[in-house]
Amino acid sequence: MNTTHTPLAERLRPRTLGEVIGQQHVLGEGMALRVAFESGQPHSCILWGPPGVGKTTIARLMADAFDAQFLSISAVLGGVKEIREAVDLAIAQRDGIDPKRTIMFVDEVHRFNKSQQDAFLPHVESGLFTFIGATTENPSFEVNSALLSRAAVYVLQSLSEQDLGQIIAKAQAMGAVPALDEAALQRLIAYADGDARRLLNTLETLAVAANREKLEAINDAWLMRVLGERMRRYDKGGEQFYDTISALHKSVRGSDPDAALYWLVRMLDGGAEPKYMARRLIRMAAEDIGLADPRALRLALDAAEVYERLGSPEGELALAECVVYLAVAPKSNAVYKAYKEARALVKKDGTRPVPMHLRNAPTKMMKDMDWGKGYRYAHDEEDGFAAGENYMPEGLESTGFYRPVERGLEIKIADKLRQLRDKNQQAGK
Repeated sequence: MNTTHTPLAERLRPRTLGEVIGQQHVLGEGMALRVAFESGQPHSCILWGPPGVGKTTIARLMADAFDAQFLSISAVLGGVKEIREAVDLAIAQRDGIDPKRTIMFVDEVHRFNKSQQDAFLPHVESGLFTFIGATTENPSFEVNSALLSRAAVYVLQSLSEQDLGQIIAKAQAMGAVPALDEAALQRLIAYADGDARRLLNTLETLAVAANREKLEAINDAWLMRVLGERMRRYDKGGEQFYDTISALHKSVRGSDPDAALYWLVRMLDGGAEPKYMARRLIRMAAEDIGLADPRALRLALDAAEVYERLGSPEGELALAECVVYLAVAPKSNAVYKAYKEARALVKKDGTRPVPMHLRNAPTKMMKDMDWGKGYRYAHDEEDGFAAGENYMPEGLESTGFYRPVERGLEIKIADKLRQLRDKNQQAGK
């Protein structure tokens, strides 16, 4: 058996496009990503898919195909400093004695905030490097629209059982893994759940244990004894990672605490990162509960903080408490819808000037130019409300983005807004 210290994943990493297992819907003959490779002209792209499906491998192969410098940044570990250093390396490569293109690969790009993602834009536009982002999250929500508009999105899929079987066969062909009986083979494939990285890491663990015990073959009973709890399958039905988080989100939205708990435990049991789960619960609180129960968002933030302090398994109870609360809380997506409508309007509308009475006037010159003139200080008005005042740009009527639902606290919010509208009408607005 091969005892080299090079990780199995690295030894099996494809060196050519033809060696890639899976993703034939984009890498097969005549398919979009294969055509991009064969064109000789790299282009910026986002590789979207669950963990362990080959995103990093494809990016490396693209650099090889175009004889380009390959630079990699992890959005989990890096920041603006690492981005600047990578830009400097790209410039040095472009301006060096032997100029080359640069492929800038950003793993888990959704973890970068807006300003960090924006830092790539000028260099993508100038052609300094070709940007490739990898994400397990829907780029429509997690990647800045400006960056997204400059990159093609390729959706990668979990590897099939046949794909995973091919990987095991390749590992055995190089002597890295002993023979497996059929039951052990099928259990490993089911456990990997479409994730090649998970499969390879497990195979490496098995190989070490089998070598220590001088086993020539691995059976199912030995497999279960060695790996035990790790063999519980995260996804028995072959669903993709983001399908399962979708089931959790929809269960919370549907006010089913039992189903929400089930999907939460399914994900934690299968190795989902609890910090990731905490972030998703925060999103659910903001999107689906909103102002119907503002305590939900605070509780989600508290659950995330509790997990940070306690870790697993104690901190997971806080996540369970949160998911039950979110499920039984009154639901409203009124703020979410209002935000989307406001964004859509701003995107299609021109940049209207701020009305003079709403402008800030910190200097005498600005005051002489009537900036801020006529502004009514609401606290000095009856009931703290300047009835009839207008806060929208000239020529743009209030379109009522925010329409509270008749649930939870938003019942009272709706009553308050009706009262304020009545006062505006009485004031002649």
